[in-house]
Amino acid sequence: MKKINYQIFYGMLLSLLLPIMAFAQEEDKKEIDHSYKPMTLKLDESGQKYIRFITWHQIWAEDGNLDDDSRGFTMRMRRSRFLAYAQISPRFLILTHFGLNSLTGSNADPIGDARASDGPQLFLHGAWTEFKVSTDESLYVGAGLHYWNGLSRLTSASTLNFMTLDNYRQAWAQLGLSDQFARHLGVYAKGRFGALNYSLAMNEPIVNALGSTDQPAPNTVTYSGRQVLGKDAGMIITGYLDYQFIDQESNKLPYRVGTYMGKKTVFNIGAGFFNHADGTVTADAAGNLSGNDVTHFSVDAFYDAPMGEGAINAYAAYYNFDYGKNYNLGTTYGTGSSVYGHVGYLFPEFSEKFRLMPYLAYSTRDFEAFEEAGNTFQLGANFFLNGHSAKITVEYNSTLSNYTGAEPDRVNGLVLQTHIFL
Repeated sequence: MKKINYQIFYGMLLSLLLPIMAFAQEEDKKEIDHSYKPMTLKLDESGQKYIRFITWHQIWAEDGNLDDDSRGFTMRMRRSRFLAYAQISPRFLILTHFGLNSLTGSNADPIGDARASDGPQLFLHGAWTEFKVSTDESLYVGAGLHYWNGLSRLTSASTLNFMTLDNYRQAWAQLGLSDQFARHLGVYAKGRFGALNYSLAMNEPIVNALGSTDQPAPNTVTYSGRQVLGKDAGMIITGYLDYQFIDQESNKLPYRVGTYMGKKTVFNIGAGFFNHADGTVTADAAGNLSGNDVTHFSVDAFYDAPMGEGAINAYAAYYNFDYGKNYNLGTTYGTGSSVYGHVGYLFPEFSEKFRLMPYLAYSTRDFEAFEEAGNTFQLGANFFLNGHSAKITVEYNSTLSNYTGAEPDRVNGLVLQTHIFL
């Protein structure tokens, strides 16, 4: 059965790539411009007043455990999103973003109204307004359900233009703990002073966090500060700044680019933090409760530049997480540290419609709650049909989970993704 699944996978890959290469050769002859053009509704002749629309789908065929003969490839709607933002004055902006994540055959609802299951549904990913305060680019302020996250570049990663298959999961260190799917309700300030770019936010934490409870069991640490302590649990303060040594990146929106594919020369060094007073709650053996401040910080570096006829992309980050002594929620969240890095190389053009970018990524997670650290190795390749607007990604990944006692087997997976955004 597993052999049949592999044959199906490779057949799918070939069926996608062979027509693409043939189409690319034909398009070279015709010299038709199919480059991406933003979907923008101009509200005046100058184009300075506008509404821009963005929609994207990422669809996976994946085998999460290649060594498990009882499993095979499954289909996943990894992301289905729609975003719109508008400016009718350079002094203010409005944005709305909604979508769905990780729909599979095992969690899909029979009639799509969540009555029979708690499967993924469309929900609000972002809704904020923003005002320009200064006459230069030094200060903008905004409020709403926003994505101006602190901590690291990847904590505010755009899902439109990853260099790897997907984001590094530990970068979203508060996803579902204090926010709604990596978006907080709050206020933020952003801007730049020369080459120094910054964002700072004060946010309200959610009540129903992952793993939270209003009655913590003895000898546990849970993300229950807001639920148990109420208003005595503090607000969230988070921020990130980076010094952009060469080309300057846009900060109109919070979404940080994965790779510019050689169109920019970017070298940034950044640092960020996250603080939530009394975010978690420790229950001792007698059931007495005490709050713990949740404090994280990170440092990172990003390089993306042309190299010969191709381009190189590299990123490295160190994270320190403190949710309270020995806190963990599975192997995804935990007090401790993590290191992540990736590198990719965009080969020179095969044609205007097909470019290849292989990559490597490696990460470690060392959490107090486990005796031994975990790590993940990723090997993949992007096949760019039309830049990030249309691409196919294949990735092999191998993960050793954090553990105590006997070392578990590594879990090896394989994913084929189709990605289109307009």
